[in-house]
Amino acid sequence: MKRALIPAAALVLCATAFPALAQGQFDNVLKADVLQGWNLPDGRRIAAVQLTLAPGWKTYWRAPGDAGIPPHFDWSRARNLEAVSISWPTPKVHKQNGLRSIGYSDQVIIPMYLTPSTNSKPIRLRSTVSIGVCAEVCVPHQFKLDATLDAPDPSPTPAIVAALADAPYSADEAGVRAATCSLRPTDLGMELEAHVTLPHTGGTEVAVIETGTPGLWISEARTTRQGDTVVAISEMIHPDGGAFALNRSDVRITILGGDYAVDVRGCTAG
Repeated sequence: MKRALIPAAALVLCATAFPALAQGQFDNVLKADVLQGWNLPDGRRIAAVQLTLAPGWKTYWRAPGDAGIPPHFDWSRARNLEAVSISWPTPKVHKQNGLRSIGYSDQVIIPMYLTPSTNSKPIRLRSTVSIGVCAEVCVPHQFKLDATLDAPDPSPTPAIVAALADAPYSADEAGVRAATCSLRPTDLGMELEAHVTLPHTGGTEVAVIETGTPGLWISEARTTRQGDTVVAISEMIHPDGGAFALNRSDVRITILGGDYAVDVRGCTAG
C-alpha cells in the first residue's frame, strides 16, 4: 500500500498550516479579479479570472501533481449561466519536499468560455473557488467571485487573448502522429502506459495523465523519451480499493516541455 499513501504527504503539508490559516496569516497571499471579456458571435462570452499571488507563492493547475491541491469552482449560485469551459494556460513544474507539483506563480489569467441560459441577458458570474496556495507550506484557500458580465464592448481583451495563446498546443498543432494506451492490472489497481509520437517539446519533458474518471488516485507519470515517442506510465487506484473502468477516449495526456506543451485528447489501444 506504499504508493497509495503518496497523496497523504501533500495533505500532511496542508494540515500543518491549518492553525495559522485560522488566524488569518495567509489571507493576503492571493488577490482574485474577474476580467469582463467580450461576447462571441455564437452567444457565448469569454471572460477570465485573474489571480495575483504574493511573492514566493504559487497555486495549482487542474491536475496539480502529488504535492498540489486541485482547484474547484462552484458555479451553483451563478445566474444565467448554462455551462463553463476553462482554458488553462500552460503551467510550470515545481519540486517541493521531494514531491512534484504543477501550477503557476506571480500572476495567472484563466480564460473561461461561458454559455448563458438566455443570450439577451447578462451573466452573473458568482462562484466559490477552492484552491491551494503554497510557499514554505501548502494551505487550502477559498475565495468568492461575484461579477455581472454586461460590458457592451465586443473587442477582445488583450490580457485574455494572451492567456488563450499560452494554452498547450492541440495534438494536430503539435504534429502528434500517434497516441496509444495500454492497460495492465496491478495488485492495487491498474497501470496505464501511454506512447505519444511527436516532435521533441524541449528540455526535460513531463507527461501528465488524466483519465476522466472521477475519484481515482493517479500517480506521477514516469516519463521517458524513446526516439520520436514520449512514454508515460502511471498507476491508478480507486480510493475504496474497488474495481473501475477506463474509456481510452476520455484519457487526456499533457506533455509539458521546455519550449511548449501539448494537449492530447484520447488514445487508442496499444
